[in-house]
Amino acid sequence: MANFSKKSIRSISLPCRSHPTTIKIEEELNKLKNSEVASTTESICDNICGLVELYKCINELLNMPQTIQALSKHQSEKWVDELLEGPLKLLDICAITRDVVSQFKENVRDLQSSLRRRKGDLSNGISVTKYTAFRKKMKKDVKKLISTLKQMDYVTGGSILDVDQHVSALIRVLREVYSMSVSIFQFVLSFLSASKKQSKWSISRLVIKGEDRQENELENVDNMLCNICGAEEVQYVQNRLEHLEVQLQGIEAVLENIFKCLIKSRTFLLNIFSC
Repeated sequence: MANFSKKSIRSISLPCRSHPTTIKIEEELNKLKNSEVASTTESICDNICGLVELYKCINELLNMPQTIQALSKHQSEKWVDELLEGPLKLLDICAITRDVVSQFKENVRDLQSSLRRRKGDLSNGISVTKYTAFRKKMKKDVKKLISTLKQMDYVTGGSILDVDQHVSALIRVLREVYSMSVSIFQFVLSFLSASKKQSKWSISRLVIKGEDRQENELENVDNMLCNICGAEEVQYVQNRLEHLEVQLQGIEAVLENIFKCLIKSRTFLLNIFSC
């Protein structure tokens, strides 16, 4: 996955560098690059929200007349396909991730309803078994998505040596944003898979921190469901499930926001290169 350093981001010479939009892009990139995220739903939402802000800036940049004029002259370049395919691939991943979260939320809701009806009677564990089976399948599907994302991480093969500084800066920053997006989606999916090995990440280097590790919230719920044996435990799990449902709603909402931003970004690029 991408490895971002302060030096690489500060060295980007964006067009109209004094323009508020370009300054904001560098600020948002640096925020995400330096953010260290734990395996909590709050961290997930914060980083996706950061990505939303970044894409808002990128879309504003892509809508600037000087950007349109600069990029539209290079419709036949190899790197054009790269810039168009990136947002499309991310759209697919984002849509699937959003659907996974939505299905997860519905299963959590169904389990809550079942536990409430049983009122502590655990003689029939069908609802927990159903939820556990869903989680097992979900983890398997999510791991496949993570493998897909790893293959998507940038191979910046399109040469930009034959374009002017303005255009090359635009290409570099779009590549940076794409790579950052891939990294964040990998983190989101790793969180959903509840893998202990990825309990705490640094977005910039994506290095697992050995110290101060905390259990994934979803893994915590999974473990509790395997050990409930009475009404008191059921009530505690119900409380955790209620909290989890609210958190999943939050993740679903921010995924919808980034999905809309990705659509807009691809639309802007398609319009530029079809002029």
